[in-house]
Amino acid sequence: MFVDLADDPRTNPPRMGDERATLMGFLRWQRESLELKCSGLDAEQLARRAVEPSTMSLLGLVRHMADVEHSWFHRFMSGEDVPHLFPGDIAFDDAVGDPAMVAEAWAVWREQVEFANRFVDAAPTLDLAGGRAESERGQLSLRWVLTHMIEEYARHLGHVDLLRERIDGKLGQ
Repeated sequence: MFVDLADDPRTNPPRMGDERATLMGFLRWQRESLELKCSGLDAEQLARRAVEPSTMSLLGLVRHMADVEHSWFHRFMSGEDVPHLFPGDIAFDDAVGDPAMVAEAWAVWREQVEFANRFVDAAPTLDLAGGRAESERGQLSLRWVLTHMIEEYARHLGHVDLLRERIDGKLGQ
């Protein structure tokens, strides 16, 4: 295990919260799990690939999740016309064991998480629509996006567990 259960730094979602608090609580738990499962590793370990020919690494996943946060909250929900942070497979392909790259990846990820949190806090309702009716995805509610973000983290945290176990034998928590 990564830490003793009594020392787990993650914040439990509210047991009796309203819909927004519950969704944000579960999303926070997933985000904190990514940080926990990557903690204590150096840049080389974070950049270590799973198995050939895969380019998946913990660092690549941090960069990918920064781009996912950016895409859904800046681009889709806010309608900002900004480029992707790590387009295509760049998040994975260009991830190398450089401490500066690791620091940048975490900083960018944290910036995107903070923006998303501010966006959700300011939203008048979870029915707030993002996207455009004429676009490929059409319009989706903030509720849908939050649920999707929880799913996105949960799916990738399975990858994180396998990568971490391969690096140092620590098992998922």
